[in-house]
Amino acid sequence: MNIEQKVIEWRHHIHQHPEFGTQEHETAAFVASKLEEFGIEVHTGIGGTGVVGILKCGDSERSIGLRADMDALHIHEENTFDYASVNEGAMHACGHDGHTAMLLAAAHELAQTKNFDGTVYFIFQPDEERGTGAKAMIADGLFTRWNIDAVYAMHNLPGIPAGHFVTRPHSIMASESSFEIEVLATGGHAAMPHMGTDPIVVGAQIVTAIQTIVSRNLSAIDETAVISVTEFATNGTVNVIPTKVTITGDTRSFTDGALHKIEKALERVVAGQCMSAGVDYTYKFNNSFLSTINTPAEAAYAVRAAQTVVGEDKVNGSCQPFTISEDFSFMLREAPGCYILVGNGDGCGCGSVALHKPTYDFNDNILVPGLKYWQTLVEQCLAK
Repeated sequence: MNIEQKVIEWRHHIHQHPEFGTQEHETAAFVASKLEEFGIEVHTGIGGTGVVGILKCGDSERSIGLRADMDALHIHEENTFDYASVNEGAMHACGHDGHTAMLLAAAHELAQTKNFDGTVYFIFQPDEERGTGAKAMIADGLFTRWNIDAVYAMHNLPGIPAGHFVTRPHSIMASESSFEIEVLATGGHAAMPHMGTDPIVVGAQIVTAIQTIVSRNLSAIDETAVISVTEFATNGTVNVIPTKVTITGDTRSFTDGALHKIEKALERVVAGQCMSAGVDYTYKFNNSFLSTINTPAEAAYAVRAAQTVVGEDKVNGSCQPFTISEDFSFMLREAPGCYILVGNGDGCGCGSVALHKPTYDFNDNILVPGLKYWQTLVEQCLAK
């Protein structure tokens, strides 16, 4: 069986047996067994269920890290093909099965050819979807136990032609943060609002004022961001002014500076509105993902490798940034690197179903371009 057949077989096996974040025990064991089979040094249990394979060749001190995510989503799969999920309520609806299979295949090929001089770290990460996996592997010494000069990751994306690659220097994906605001008042009878304080009016003013944060606190040129209020809940009823309003929402931005400005501005808006109305408040701000920031030199290496594999006309090295988020951002705070996207398919054809949908499937036609990208990136960055 050649590598083109093997990578499809591996991908289908992983797709059929999806596991949630931090629970990727069978997937990690499968990955570790394959790496050992290829003659690669294997370390398991990194950050929980993470796996790191190490392949050395030659005398160079140079190194490169390649990362793939392994976790699945809490989605019931609606596909009916023979490799559909056998685990109820779990599905590889984001293509992490394909990412893992492509990196395994690249490890297989690099172990066979050894056409490089240095060390390759194959990083198989748990729990990307909740944003805890990269941080767990980092906390467990990913960048202190091993000397990783630069780190790279790849993700599929429906809506882009199959096998085309897109990336950019600097921010390619946004940070993701959530906030929760509680407006605490005395409430009262709906017929006698003057007898108490009304959190609904204050909450409505807060929602309106939040809309000015981006337009009046951030640069319109280089601090693009979005803040969305997604829920407004009270403990009142038809004739009762509530004592509490809870406002929750989500914010995305492309720089750490914009993220910090938003966090401070949100509380300033809440404090001002509540003080003027004589009510109390609580405020919570939680950052789940940082912005994914590619370093220019590594982005250039990624573009060159992709162009070598599929041609210049199928690689966009200056794409627009995406407002979706990725926990690979935390690894890019530890080492320079690049995050690249490979098209899963566009139009109505194979691979065009959006990520996180119950009918999504990773496009097997991009497995070979993906593994060749990894192999070429290593051979160029660690050239003999």
